[in-house]
Amino acid sequence: MDFFKIAVLYALTAIAEILGCYLPWLVLKQAKPTWLLLPGAMSLGVFAWLLTLHPAAAGRTYAAYGGMYIAIALLWLNLVEGVRLTRWNLAGAALALCGMAVIAMQPSNS
Repeated sequence: MDFFKIAVLYALTAIAEILGCYLPWLVLKQAKPTWLLLPGAMSLGVFAWLLTLHPAAAGRTYAAYGGMYIAIALLWLNLVEGVRLTRWNLAGAALALCGMAVIAMQPSNS
């Protein structure tokens, strides 16, 4: 699987997890309607399914996924929650993505 496909799959996985956690957070912290728990649970189910599509061993997938999760969570913070990102956020996301790339793209015989 090429790097672009792996990165997109990691990004979709992160979005599913974040959405699955954000919707219950809205219900519990901001008194939003309880029906939001249903799409939240469904999103977490999609998240678990997406994890099975990654080509690497589970532990390696989770390790690499962490880097993409950081970047997507910061994008979520900016786009959904309206918080302006700092240069420190951007630098941290760049470092995390580099780590993700190193782990995800290592030669298959390693």
